[in-house]
Amino acid sequence: QAQLMESGGGLVQPGGSLKLSCAASGSTSSFTVVSWYRQAPGEQREFVAGIYSSGLTKYGDSVKGRFTISRDRAMSTVYLQMNTLRPEDTAVYYCRAQTPWGPTGWGPGTQVTVSS
Repeated sequence: QAQLMESGGGLVQPGGSLKLSCAASGSTSSFTVVSWYRQAPGEQREFVAGIYSSGLTKYGDSVKGRFTISRDRAMSTVYLQMNTLRPEDTAVYYCRAQTPWGPTGWGPGTQVTVSS
């Protein structure tokens, strides 16, 4: 089964931007959707954005209009462009893919900290 690895996190000031990457190792031909999630300290993991093999995208209400998810043709890398970042966007960001046999495992995530 393919494994996903997140990267691109860091420290950014409020109003700034970051671009996260989710890179897959192994075959991605079975991926139906790749999604980003995030988890802030003491909070439950929440859905951020997802992109289907068809190209359809979906976003969580808190990031609509600020974040953009995209992918390469093979869905081997999925990106999350995050603009107009807010302190409440601070979290560990994870990606995961859905396949006909169930989801891939969680990676280590990448920390995003929005602070002045």
